[in-house]
Amino acid sequence: MKVDVAKRRQVMERSQALGHCICNPRQPCPCDIFRSQGICPCAGERPDPVDLSQFKLTDHVRNAGCASKIAPGDLEAVLARLPAVTDPAVVSGLAAGDDAAIYRISEHLHLVQTVDVFTPCVDDPFLFGRICAANCLSDIYAMGGIPRTALSILCFPSETLDGEIMYRMLAGAMATLAEASVSLIGGHSIKDEEIKLGFAITGTIDAAVAAALERPQIGDLLVLTKALGTGVLTFCQQIGRAHGAGLSAAAASMAALNKPAAEAMIAAGASACTDITGFGLWAHLLRQLRSRKLSAQIWASSLPALPGSREAFAQGIVPGAVERNREYVGDSLQVESGVDEALVNLGFDAQTSGGLLIAIAASKAPRLIQELANRQLQGHIIGRITAEGSTPILVTRSAESDGRIHLQVPPMNPTPNSEASQTPPASACCCSPEIQPPETASTADEAARGFGALMRAVQAGGALNPKTKELILFSLVLLSRCEPCFAIHYRKALEMGITESELDEAAWCAVSMGGAPVRLFYQEGRKNIATHQGP
Repeated sequence: MKVDVAKRRQVMERSQALGHCICNPRQPCPCDIFRSQGICPCAGERPDPVDLSQFKLTDHVRNAGCASKIAPGDLEAVLARLPAVTDPAVVSGLAAGDDAAIYRISEHLHLVQTVDVFTPCVDDPFLFGRICAANCLSDIYAMGGIPRTALSILCFPSETLDGEIMYRMLAGAMATLAEASVSLIGGHSIKDEEIKLGFAITGTIDAAVAAALERPQIGDLLVLTKALGTGVLTFCQQIGRAHGAGLSAAAASMAALNKPAAEAMIAAGASACTDITGFGLWAHLLRQLRSRKLSAQIWASSLPALPGSREAFAQGIVPGAVERNREYVGDSLQVESGVDEALVNLGFDAQTSGGLLIAIAASKAPRLIQELANRQLQGHIIGRITAEGSTPILVTRSAESDGRIHLQVPPMNPTPNSEASQTPPASACCCSPEIQPPETASTADEAARGFGALMRAVQAGGALNPKTKELILFSLVLLSRCEPCFAIHYRKALEMGITESELDEAAWCAVSMGGAPVRLFYQEGRKNIATHQGP
């Protein structure tokens, strides 16, 4: 850092004469920054560049991600005192408690708008930018809208941290906005001691689509599109008890757009939708039910959990956001005897860029599950909507423990005790051509045999030699982030004589298309294989 000694002396003499730092009147001169870093921000001095590979964003925040939001109970107490908005053009706004607001411009043109801002939930600035943009776009997708433009909101301690960090955050966000075909057209920035990033998103929405997503019915099934646990996993990282595989899975989940899930729910004819973020599953579901005077039953064993999240709760690692969300939900949640407390906490966990919670008629649920699968997503059926009762949300052990209903849709996510939920062997993977279904042929069995034949044909030599094909397949596996597939193709590549340098080069091709989540997946996959092959 080059120091203009004369300018520093002039500025500091002026501050000392006033008895206050002219940049921060709460402090004397020399200020804490000057004492600790030898920098005079008032004289325009800035810190030297940092080694970003060693820099951790989450070290600079108190609460990570959406856990930094004001407690829902505190927020509602203030919002309830504000005057009502009576503009007839407001189709859905503050009073409705929806994910985003809808404003009627004309009969055929409706705007859908939202804003979100929060602190870093991961250490890599570029990845945080991607996650932040994905989270902010999610409210538009939950309403069934199409995001069009974004305005940025940035808080950053520019006087004490390297500006490269700020650049990478915004670059990551723009990469995700570009993926969503959204234009960043401006924004606002302020100096702040704590890093925050967010976006105000404006989109358009078809009036018929908006109306269709306002009709939840008794008997609708509830489908969740992302696993829970991002809050507790990022908290574990902050306190030095990070779960590597879980954190990698959480990062990939948070960076993934809810756009394909929204497309799937519209195609299937969903009844209602909300996205799960800082207030947690229970609070977001409660807000949705209250406005429609409905209740819900949730099957705890069907809740999808990111690796390590249930274990963290079982070990007593409970972030403060869980307690704030629990206080808000209060007596509106009834838990059946025997339900694992870790799963209850999972429902209170503050999610950053969580999935969509979709309500859909049981007869349409198979179509939704198929539409999600067509987009490489899994739909987790976690419960159903019931008539309004004394308790808005009832949590039971499983669907089977509710003797009043019989699901018309086969469970797509079996309970942890069922055989289908057991982790398959590494060879039992979509990339394994050796898989063959039982001889008792059904349509699905025949499809599986056909897929196996396809995989054998794809991996055989042809215009491309087997080694080239394997490198292509390896790169595609990284893009899909399939853990069993990764193990199979990594070992197969080495058996074929492919070097680790060649695999690294193929991996970077995937990273160039999929960004930081793919890089994290590759690094974690290599680490897991090294661990399993070690002494």
